[in-house]
Amino acid sequence: MNTFKLKLTMLSAIIFLTVQAAMAQHIFKGRVIDNVTHEPVEAVSVYAGVKSTATNASGNFQIDVTTDTATLIIYHIGYQKKSVRINIRERVVIGLDRGAISLNEVKITPHLSANPFYTLSALDLSIRPVNSSQDLMRLVPGLFIAQHMGGGKAEQIFVRGFDADHGTDFNVSVDGMPVNMVSHIHGQGYADLHFMIPEIVSTCDFGKGPYYTDKGDFTTAGYLNYTTKDAVDRSMISLEGGQFHSYRVAGVIDLLSAKAKQNGENAYIAGEYNYTNGPFQLAEHYKRFNLFGKYTKQLGQNNKLSLSASTFSTSWIPSGEIPERAVAAGTTAIDDNGNAVKLPAAANIINRFGTIDSMQNGKSTRVNAIAKLSSDLKNNWSLENQLYYTHYTFKLHVNTTFFADDNENGDERYQNETRDMFGYNGKISKRSYLGNSTLISTAGIGDRMDRTYGNIYTGVTQTYQPLEVISEGDVKENNANAYLDETLETGKWLLNAGARIDYLHFNFHDSTQNKAVISPKINVQYTANEQIQFYLKAGKGFHSNDARAVIGNNGLQILPAAYGADLGLNWKPVPRLYLNAAVWYLYLQQEFVYTDDGTIEPGGKTRREGVDFSARYQLAKWLFADLNINLAKPRLVGEANGENYLPLAPTFTSTGGLDFKFKNGINGGISYRYMHKRPGNENYTLTADGYYVTDLKVNYTQKRYELGLSIENLFNTKWNEFEAEEVTQLRNESAPVDQMSFTPGTPFYAKLRVALFF
Repeated sequence: MNTFKLKLTMLSAIIFLTVQAAMAQHIFKGRVIDNVTHEPVEAVSVYAGVKSTATNASGNFQIDVTTDTATLIIYHIGYQKKSVRINIRERVVIGLDRGAISLNEVKITPHLSANPFYTLSALDLSIRPVNSSQDLMRLVPGLFIAQHMGGGKAEQIFVRGFDADHGTDFNVSVDGMPVNMVSHIHGQGYADLHFMIPEIVSTCDFGKGPYYTDKGDFTTAGYLNYTTKDAVDRSMISLEGGQFHSYRVAGVIDLLSAKAKQNGENAYIAGEYNYTNGPFQLAEHYKRFNLFGKYTKQLGQNNKLSLSASTFSTSWIPSGEIPERAVAAGTTAIDDNGNAVKLPAAANIINRFGTIDSMQNGKSTRVNAIAKLSSDLKNNWSLENQLYYTHYTFKLHVNTTFFADDNENGDERYQNETRDMFGYNGKISKRSYLGNSTLISTAGIGDRMDRTYGNIYTGVTQTYQPLEVISEGDVKENNANAYLDETLETGKWLLNAGARIDYLHFNFHDSTQNKAVISPKINVQYTANEQIQFYLKAGKGFHSNDARAVIGNNGLQILPAAYGADLGLNWKPVPRLYLNAAVWYLYLQQEFVYTDDGTIEPGGKTRREGVDFSARYQLAKWLFADLNINLAKPRLVGEANGENYLPLAPTFTSTGGLDFKFKNGINGGISYRYMHKRPGNENYTLTADGYYVTDLKVNYTQKRYELGLSIENLFNTKWNEFEAEEVTQLRNESAPVDQMSFTPGTPFYAKLRVALFF
């Protein structure tokens, strides 16, 4: 009996303490918006004493306080800090005003969804002036880009020890819509971002490694996602003009009134037209036209609809790559025995900016449409549904070997494809509060369907008459996926674990192959205090093979896996200095190499290891410094030392600069890009030269107008933007030569800008 009484007493005590704890917990819910656009602001830090939280994509937050009333401290990069007295019986909407950037107020918190790069991205996008899609891509620390066949092609991407071609190992998206093209006629994962108008970009979200459950195909080296603005704070028209007969006209027009914004309705259109002849002796006649429109509507308190559409078209005449011997005597080549030999200058010496094949040209178009409905459901559930559609065309005449294969007609190649891409992304999330801990549970599903038409890769004569067909046939490819993700925030710890499954179906010439892959991920983050945070990331990712190679190889090497790990930290040793550093490792079951004959070849197993370091320092209220250093050791696995280099893979890169913003409206920055020399082939008998290039931007910004000057290659450095090993034969040569070919980098290039705001 005494035992029964003891148990009853203990149970009563537990119930009493639980009720008291529940009564002591006061939950306050609120929402944070931008005071100008009335749009929600994501990832805002909200503090109530020692407790903190962050807003979600809808601007909503929830925090428990110890009393019925409390004072919240709210801040976000690019906004003025705000103090708000709240009452838990009232759900309030808190508006933030734009303000100066202050690293002193940036705190390291555990509430940024396990993304250690969020602060870096927000700082860089807020401070640095950008006016092109290339500028936007360079916001990713350690990411380098290059053009080698005219400005109309997708950029060549170099990151984390990868020559990722045009996107084979780097996932690129805009508003959740894929940019990478699977089974593209010019390379697997081809990611042409030129349809992006820089003035409408709201956020730049990036991550390195294969650690993210919502990112699938091509996410081996990392991912990059841009979000366009839901609303603009003002209309703008911009005129630019510069050397090489270059000019650009751009505009953003706000279509609705301030009253409509207050009611949660926004609409705007944006457009741009670019033209340049480039620095080449053969005028490039590069033309690009973009048009974008977006409409958002708050449907009641808990639903938001977003509709956007865009169209893009471009055409250009590239000068292309030229072999070293065509412009200089005594250059190095490789003989039949693999030995380096010196060559005399070619008989037809040309200028570095000259052209060997003037018949090369390209055209491309892309039309996009996206519809998204975001819903805040009851009991802390949220739901997102997104549909997207793309219609795409691509045509290219290209010649990188000249007469090495066909001494009579030349090696001109013609590539053509038309594509329709349909897709769906769905995600449901639940935020649960377990005492002082928060559990975010997310489940997602998606499907992507690509249908290509008129695919052909063929040789042509110098008058574009067709020769032997290299590859021909339409492709049908589906990628269905699903993922589960759990994130637990408890005290100083953030624990994230998840897994995704991708199922791919390939169809080429009425032959099919199917393959599924499961990719687990785990991320651990420990925030010791507001000054230092440690993280460990590990996971598995993949990059898919081209459907033509999959069918041709009877299903071999369809979805080779990538295994990676990062160990890093975010640190503020002093109030105005922010550091991010990581050591990392990545292993690929198969490297894919895109060849000149339009096929994907297996490159073997590879491993990469390296160190990333980034620093952001505010020297004064108006002056900011940045530095990125990226080291990598990329190697083939299973090959002898000295024969295991990865051609063109970067080993040491660095970017940095100074950015300034004065109260009188003068702003801008000076920056550098450095890429160390790297192997040109597997045994390093050929070398891709390094370079160091400096750029300058200066603006004078007032309420109604802005004047700007930008200079690329300020010191007129002689550099090569792209280099690659090619077996080439010029018209007057008797045999092919194995040698580096290059595309020269832009010389000193200045342009002026005038913008009007209204």
